[in-house]
Amino acid sequence: MSTHELYTEDPAEAVWQIPASGAARFTWEYDDGRARLLALYQKGKDKQWDGAKRIDWDIEVDPYDPLGTPDEALPLFGTRHWSRLTAKDKGELRRHYTAWNFSQFLHGEQGAMVCAARIVESVPDLDAKFYSATQTMDEARHAEIFGRFLHEKVGMLYPVDESLQGLLGDTLRDSRWDMPYLGMQVLIEGLALASFGLVRDTTAEPLPKQLLAYVMQDEARHVAFGRMALRDHYRQLTDAERREREEFVIEGCYLMRDRLLGTEVLENFGIAPKEARELSEQSEFLRLFRRLLFSRIVPCVKDIGLWGERLQRAYVDLGVLHMGDSDLDLLMSQDEEIAERLDRERFAAEESARVAEVEAAVREGAEAPR
Repeated sequence: MSTHELYTEDPAEAVWQIPASGAARFTWEYDDGRARLLALYQKGKDKQWDGAKRIDWDIEVDPYDPLGTPDEALPLFGTRHWSRLTAKDKGELRRHYTAWNFSQFLHGEQGAMVCAARIVESVPDLDAKFYSATQTMDEARHAEIFGRFLHEKVGMLYPVDESLQGLLGDTLRDSRWDMPYLGMQVLIEGLALASFGLVRDTTAEPLPKQLLAYVMQDEARHVAFGRMALRDHYRQLTDAERREREEFVIEGCYLMRDRLLGTEVLENFGIAPKEARELSEQSEFLRLFRRLLFSRIVPCVKDIGLWGERLQRAYVDLGVLHMGDSDLDLLMSQDEEIAERLDRERFAAEESARVAEVEAAVREGAEAPR
């Protein structure tokens, strides 16, 4: 079945084209590199995995409640619309919200793949090219598994959100080689990690929990890569160049806070756009997401050296300045540990099942007549 048959509305253009700008850079120095980045590159190679094998795709998923979402987490709960919904309608609402969320994950991962490939092309240092090549493969795998989840388990997709598309476009149209890092590794990946973590930590459903835990394990490396590369580069910028990048961060942060609401879902249930926005703004789930949204972005922005007065004022206005002191390394290590724990639990369960099969076969053999 074509993906276009599963979209809630026609994405309008089969291929979104962004005119490329900037230079492709080659380096003829093959024996030089930063030890930290080369170590991360080695880790990127060591940690490659196959989404068709590491994830248990045999796990059943109810398409009308893929995440086990409680009623209270749905924006229509407690409103005048809720009592009019049948049980079937509520299942459809859950399905649509999961489809919207995971569709944005999917589109974002394709964007990350394209940005990582752009970094391979444009970054001047070979160690960064090496690592970006492993990230390109990681992002391809993420797009693969999110696409499979939507096709096989949910059976519905939403087009890319206009705000996410705008941020991707701004990131890719900029000719400066560091902008795909800043737009993707810091802003879009930071947004994604907050979204992934919220769903991973609130769902009891094993398949989406696996997907998100394993993707976040990879993303922990990607954010570390962006921090290393940008921190070194931004030390060399003039004040004017640094302010330009801070303006980009400010605009991106307000855009993500104010526009990524999923109102398209409510509009598909017959609610007018203005009311859909009001209901989404009142959602406790959205408020929780907004509190977490900047938990990965703010400390990363501070760490890479973008911490000017105007940027700090913007973070005061957003109520997130205090997050600049968060321990980003601790958050990333926790992401890795959660994925490793899921692996250990799964392997232990598989081993236990194999032992039980062997013991059953031995008993049958002993009890068989001679």
